Amino acid sequence: MILAFTGAGISQASGIQTFMERPDIRDHLHRDFAIENPEEYRKTLRNLVDVVEQAEPNDAHIALAEYKIPILTMNVDGLHQSAGSESVVELHGGLPTEDEMDYADQLYNKPVLYGDPAPNYYKAITKVSALTEDDIFLVIGASRFTQIAVELREIAHYQGAEIIEIQEDAVREVRYVLEQEFKNK
Repeated sequence: MILAFTGAGISQASGIQTFMERPDIRDHLHRDFAIENPEEYRKTLRNLVDVVEQAEPNDAHIALAEYKIPILTMNVDGLHQSAGSESVVELHGGLPTEDEMDYADQLYNKPVLYGDPAPNYYKAITKVSALTEDDIFLVIGASRFTQIAVELREIAHYQGAEIIEIQEDAVREVRYVLEQEFKNK
């Protein structure tokens, strides 16, 4: 079995900058900021939603869907689902709908903010803990800047799974790796 773990790097080719490239957005995704600056927070989310709505899944997203790879993602952009993936655990939730935007500062898990509990972390840890030495943990565009990203890699390693990292050129590399793995099966 292959289990994919994706971060912002997979969506860069779709026109979505990482939060490391956009500290103006990252700095506003804190629960304290949302409480103290609800209007500015909602404006930040509207801008983020506008960017995401313009984005299309790239071939990395499409390849994962075609090969029916289950996905754990730190992304809130919904591109895995748009590509057709059916088994997606969104570690940081999703984005508010247009109807929810007027009270987005009061929502939880849309997205998970810094300072909020992340209820899907347990689901991710459970899935990675089920890996064996016969499995592959495919890490795509996920840095080691968050504790969960480090922890999931450590659990996969402890379980004996092969860890394959794709941090550059995910659009080309994901399909190549999947083709190789399925050719060898």
